[in-house]
Amino acid sequence: MSPDALERLLRERVDAHRAVARKGKLATYIPALGDADPLHLGVAVCLADGRIVAAGDADVPFTLQSVSKVPALLLALMDRGPDTVFQHVGMEPTSEPFDSILKLELRDPAKPLNPMINAGAIAVTWLVAGETAEARIARLLSFVRRLCGNDAVAINERVYRSEWETGDRNRALAYFMRAIGALPREADVEEVLAVYFQQCAIEVTCADLARMGAVLAFDGVAPWSGEQLVPREVVRIARALMVTCGLYNESGRFAVQAGIPAKSGVSGAVLAAVPKRVGLGVYGPALDDKGNSVAGLSLLTDLAGVLRLSLF
Repeated sequence: MSPDALERLLRERVDAHRAVARKGKLATYIPALGDADPLHLGVAVCLADGRIVAAGDADVPFTLQSVSKVPALLLALMDRGPDTVFQHVGMEPTSEPFDSILKLELRDPAKPLNPMINAGAIAVTWLVAGETAEARIARLLSFVRRLCGNDAVAINERVYRSEWETGDRNRALAYFMRAIGALPREADVEEVLAVYFQQCAIEVTCADLARMGAVLAFDGVAPWSGEQLVPREVVRIARALMVTCGLYNESGRFAVQAGIPAKSGVSGAVLAAVPKRVGLGVYGPALDDKGNSVAGLSLLTDLAGVLRLSLF
């Protein structure tokens, strides 16, 4: 399909799915996210040559939120290696909500089920190399900029402060993890959370997200430059976890219906990567009861069928 034909298709499908957003709700438990327009819906596709095709509200900025768990995992795997990372976090799907504490209490040895839930992401953030919280977030931000091909990507300080002031559940998770040994005793929980909340508050657009998806789609190579940004094996691990865990307890249904690796965030962001084909970035801030973009997943499922993107 030509880029012009793809753009027409994207416009048509965005228009068709925008009304689905009325079924969802904004993530107002993070107050700064409550300012979003619930009817916004945008999509961008990064092609094999690095070109971006977009439609809808693709230029509206939003924060990564839990989509940041993907670049954090990539960087931790590159810093520490898979053996060390998976000593601290598992690789199994969950049937519980993304911020649940339940399985931490039940598992022996105690460690988060996977890197895509909040407890697992907090453990992964601790594994990112850096002597201080400032050094770790600087490395994460620099890495996200490279994945997005955009040096202007920055942290939204208002969203960060909103998360810091209201993040009691994540704070409780982190302290509980240290108490049971899922984080080491020497871990400074407040520093780890400062990095975690800031990585969640990194602000992007659909095009930035699509370029990140393209790096994952093309085995760690940035299609706009030909540079190998991430080792192929690290990308393979991340894509596998996106399929099985990226949409929390909705991952199985999306794998059956759309069949593409994806990761969501409560800002309404959805990152998707179709190996050897395209990267996709979607934004639709109205969420379903699992914490995923209701119109975004509807749109992605439709596009996966029309464009035959499913891996299965």
